[in-house]
Amino acid sequence: MTLISRVLGLARDSAIAAVFGASSATDAFVVAFRIPNLFRRLFAEGAFSQAFVPVLAGYKAAASTAEVTALVSAVCSALALVLLAVVALGVAAAPYIITLVAPGFGDDPAKAALSASLLRLTFPYLWFISLTALLGGALNTYGRFAIPALTPALLNLALIGCTVWLAPHLPQPIFALGIGVLLGGALQLGLQVLAVWRAGLLPKPTLNFRHPAVSRILRLMGPAVFGVSVAQLNLLVSTFIASFFQAGSLSWLYYAERLMEFPVGLFGVALGTVIMPRLAEHHARAEVGSFSATLDWALRAVFALTLPAAVGLAVLGPVLLTTLFQYGEFGAHDVAMSAQALMAYAAGLTGLILVKVLAPAYYARQDTRTPVKIGLIAMLINLLACIVLGWFFQHAGLALAVSLAAFVNAGLLLRGLLVNGVYRPHAGWRGFVTRVTLAAAGMGAGLSLSAKYFSGWPHWSVWERGGCLTLLVAGGVVAYVALAWLTGLRSAHVAQPKARL
Repeated sequence: MTLISRVLGLARDSAIAAVFGASSATDAFVVAFRIPNLFRRLFAEGAFSQAFVPVLAGYKAAASTAEVTALVSAVCSALALVLLAVVALGVAAAPYIITLVAPGFGDDPAKAALSASLLRLTFPYLWFISLTALLGGALNTYGRFAIPALTPALLNLALIGCTVWLAPHLPQPIFALGIGVLLGGALQLGLQVLAVWRAGLLPKPTLNFRHPAVSRILRLMGPAVFGVSVAQLNLLVSTFIASFFQAGSLSWLYYAERLMEFPVGLFGVALGTVIMPRLAEHHARAEVGSFSATLDWALRAVFALTLPAAVGLAVLGPVLLTTLFQYGEFGAHDVAMSAQALMAYAAGLTGLILVKVLAPAYYARQDTRTPVKIGLIAMLINLLACIVLGWFFQHAGLALAVSLAAFVNAGLLLRGLLVNGVYRPHAGWRGFVTRVTLAAAGMGAGLSLSAKYFSGWPHWSVWERGGCLTLLVAGGVVAYVALAWLTGLRSAHVAQPKARL
């Protein structure tokens, strides 16, 4: 289901690139949409979910269904009310928020005004998506992952539809994207409401801020707001600095980021979503061995999946960008500039996904403070790296800074789990990483040689590009699996632990 959503996400970005290109208007939308997305990380699948799921898992293990439903109702009502106030404040303060996030737009008043108008249109998306995430967290806790994983596809479909059919009829076509965001948020919430109703968990309006679960979640959420949003805050720092660069810089970063987010969502978010309720329940039952075994499996899966994905993005970056985005207003220069950022992002892909898996190990144990301390260090590293690398490499340097900060964040999270004895690695890690690295390197060499035979790529039709890209990707997968087998890697090395859910 996550794969379906991510593929539609690429189709969405391909349509946006073809219609709007890497223009000042696209830059304005990127900034406007990034702000509610940052708050979404705070109120939705980020800090809130990391605080909500462990508490809900504890109730599920010890309380009745009626008590669980009462908890969901109290939390949902409280969140809806708080979000309403946040959205109202965000809409009213839109011009000031744009000035704070993208001060470089101050040199172009029309661009700044456009960004503020788009922000007013997209900010209510926060209300819809946050409640969607709450209901999705309840479904995940009960082992129902399909609908929450598929739900983001509705946003992509809404944006594709508005880009293709609505934009040509508007005086300012870029506003079609804002309308698509709002429509997509409403559709996602509608689907989740239907899913929780069928599961018997439909919340009822209940203003009960004194419910013990509400206060517990608020206490856990405070530190988690920062801890789980480090990657988004780092991207916000990049946005701040890139607003001073040449027009198109934010768009180049956006398209590269979207390709990087494909494996992050497919592997990192999916793994983190699946293991979070499992880890929380192991902790609630004091199953220390099962907790460590589940985390060990997830980390092995990360390395086995992300190393070849990172190599593939770095080697096939120009080919991917050409196939997906080089149409209409998106030209060869835009491909070349986006490819620079994509290669820099690819360098940190494993670190970004490791954070998605390691952070839940802390939140499942209701430890929200440690990730905050680590996140502060990672943010400082990112800020310094953005200043230095951005000076020398412009937008590509900003992407490289995000990658560096991701590895710092992941490394410190892992160290904390090891030092405290929460995670005890199973035997064979050195040989496992060696085999995966050799297989990924061999696959990358093969893809690099193969890609050289397609020099006429930009002049081909979309079907020719798509067909050849499919062959390259499929060939890379086959090569990686074959090389991994030859080095001695077997499915048993990444088998899930046999533990009770």
